[in-house]
Amino acid sequence: MILTKEQQAILDGEKGETLAKVMKTLVMYGEAFGAEKMVPITSKNNHLVTSFGLKVMSPVYDLMQTLLDGGVTSEQKFSVDPRPIDPNVPANFLQKIVFNKFMYSKQDFYEGQLEKLGLMDDKAFTCTCYMDEVGNKPEKGEVLSWAESSAVVYANSVLGARCNRNSGIIELMCSIVGYVPYFGLVTDEGRKASWVVEIKTTKKPEAQLLGSAIGMKVVEDVPYVVGLDKWIGKELNDSACAYLKDFGAATASNGAVGLYHIENLTSEAVELGDELIAEGAKEYADEAVAAEAELREAGDSSLAGDIATLRSEYEATASRVDIFLDGEGVAQVVDTLSDIKAWMEGDGVNATELAESIAAEKKLREEADASLAADMDEKDASVLEAAKAEAKAQAAQAVADAKAAAAESLKNYYTIAEVDASIADAKAAAIKDASTYTDAQIAALKIGDYAKTTYVDEQVTAAKTFASTYTDELFNSVTFATDDDITALFS
Repeated sequence: MILTKEQQAILDGEKGETLAKVMKTLVMYGEAFGAEKMVPITSKNNHLVTSFGLKVMSPVYDLMQTLLDGGVTSEQKFSVDPRPIDPNVPANFLQKIVFNKFMYSKQDFYEGQLEKLGLMDDKAFTCTCYMDEVGNKPEKGEVLSWAESSAVVYANSVLGARCNRNSGIIELMCSIVGYVPYFGLVTDEGRKASWVVEIKTTKKPEAQLLGSAIGMKVVEDVPYVVGLDKWIGKELNDSACAYLKDFGAATASNGAVGLYHIENLTSEAVELGDELIAEGAKEYADEAVAAEAELREAGDSSLAGDIATLRSEYEATASRVDIFLDGEGVAQVVDTLSDIKAWMEGDGVNATELAESIAAEKKLREEADASLAADMDEKDASVLEAAKAEAKAQAAQAVADAKAAAAESLKNYYTIAEVDASIADAKAAAIKDASTYTDAQIAALKIGDYAKTTYVDEQVTAAKTFASTYTDELFNSVTFATDDDITALFS
């Protein structure tokens, strides 16, 4: 492997024996995969998957401690895979005992090592570090030092960054020296597709089923998927990214895919198109990649073979589990029940300590329950008083609103006095009009006493009758507000 002067200096021990050993490990690892050089990591942060705090993982903790004792830490801050014990996840007393005291008894120690080596913060425990909430999203073309299969395939495929599927320890060492071996998915040639997968479905394929079918078919190779953009679009929006997250995780877990290209959608496929397809690429174009329901209806023989293979692998795994549970091969694994027994009998805690722990837990729980009950009583009382006050205020407001509405409604009614006055005015006006009219007629006709005594009287009588009828009709057309009407508005 050809090294730069700086890289060679590290290998020669100019920056300490520990760092020299780290560089030598990476050189040997890279040469095993045909790497001719090492290139700088260009991302701001890295992502690691190492191990949980299992007691049997002591070699990992020893290695990490050796690094710390040698005074080396990561060049870039990093996130890590989720912790098995999360304080935000509820657990009962027995679970806490088993998890904290036995299964993951080294978890706190392990997290302390991670913090010293370069952990981003105490919230950086995730397998989806590229989400905005975490703050570890690389840019297209950046060289990464990432582990964890689903994160690696997403970073390579959707984000267009560059990273191989290496172990967590190897990636930790890369983060420490700031370089990665240049081979595989870090290179232009290694990112070309050796499979062309054509989607021929009449329905949108289920993401995980599609990813599983492709992963089992291509294994660790790079697929170039054609026709999926018909179902998820040609834009990397939230919906498309969510689909690809599930799809990619399935290709990585049911296969070993570290990079895929989606025609017209993922960044490199949009930029380079079929230039990404390597010469002699294999083709996978049948209904084995359809949605589950569609596939079942079609009865595709190729998928049936894939499912049969998967079932066979499952049954083989189940058989191995059964053998373990029956006692065979236990020498090669942790005998959980025996270790728990030994721990409780002397290695970890004696009966007195356990009893005291249980009693202390019970006391704390009782105190918490009492405090919660008191808080609830106080809260209930305050809530009741507040509710009463609110109800009273609402009632008062309702009465005020009703009164205002009634007052407004009464504006449309006439009082009896007003009606009487209107009737009187109408009668007087009618009589005056009738007298004026008849006087004028008398003056015009000049017909003497007969006209005055007979014709005029007839006219006056007719006018008065008309006025009386008119005012009676007017009176009868008016709606009066009674006391009962007003009372009903406030009842």
